[in-house]
Amino acid sequence: MPDVDPGTPVGSLSEEAVLSLILERLGPSDALVGPGDDAAVLALADARVVVTTDTLIHGPDFRLAWSSGTDLGAKAAAVNLADVAAMGARPVALFVALAMPPETTIGFVGDLAAGLREACDELAPGCRVAGGDLTSSDTLAIAVTAIGELEPGRAPVLRSGARPGDTLAICGDVGVAAAGLDILFERFRGEDGDALPVDAESLRPHERDAVRGQLRPRPPISSGAAAARAGATAMMDVSDGLVLDARRLARASGVTLDIDRRTLGEDSDRALRGGEDHALLATFPSTTLPVGFRRIGSVNAAGPEPLLVDGRPERSAGGWDPYRDWDGAGG
Repeated sequence: MPDVDPGTPVGSLSEEAVLSLILERLGPSDALVGPGDDAAVLALADARVVVTTDTLIHGPDFRLAWSSGTDLGAKAAAVNLADVAAMGARPVALFVALAMPPETTIGFVGDLAAGLREACDELAPGCRVAGGDLTSSDTLAIAVTAIGELEPGRAPVLRSGARPGDTLAICGDVGVAAAGLDILFERFRGEDGDALPVDAESLRPHERDAVRGQLRPRPPISSGAAAARAGATAMMDVSDGLVLDARRLARASGVTLDIDRRTLGEDSDRALRGGEDHALLATFPSTTLPVGFRRIGSVNAAGPEPLLVDGRPERSAGGWDPYRDWDGAGG
């Protein structure tokens, strides 16, 4: 498309012009039929397809004062790639629908597309955006559908397969994104609760890393398929907090999980209750774990409580629930 000032609102451009810029930033797709037709056509190694979708909404899921377009695009990709990985599959394609206010700048849209591509290149090489949709809305929303393929003959890894005697393990960060969110909420919000721009120079190095972990998580995507090959009996993406998601896995499997707090590091409270790192929580029938996974507990026969921490019942809600926890602020 012809050069357009990055500050140009999308409301002053045609859908075709906006789409042209997005496709330019995304780069070529490996799909048999990629963006530009009525639907995409993918070539997959197995007849079974893993499909997941996630929506990010301005307000409860992100704040524009905190996130650049690039970071937001990368995060939108990462949260979906992690769900595919948690099934033991390899991500092969993303489909992205953008609902944007007319005042959204074309520069921001281009950055968002670049972030989607960067996340795919870094976390799931070979995965590309293969299609999507554009529309206008009062609120910026990013809906991503991810497609994954299973290795031929290998079953998906479900939440429901954990058995007593298994080892409970995790791969990836836990608590880092929560620490970053706490910094953002405590130091970069106005009196009305709306977000204020982040002053990176005011942050110490470890604080900067935590904020980056919240705004641009880097889940261990390739470890999902590796866990499946290693015989993982159950697995899930820790998106809403270890306490909340471990309890979900325990209930799905009909077991009790016992987490060893000491394995979670010095900030074990954040590790237990904070979400959005998108680590992979898995159970294995052996104490020999695939590279990247570390033991954090055990799987026991079902008891009165689905989740224990150091042998004691863990009844706190934990984690993030947008219906319960969003304060209605934006920014």
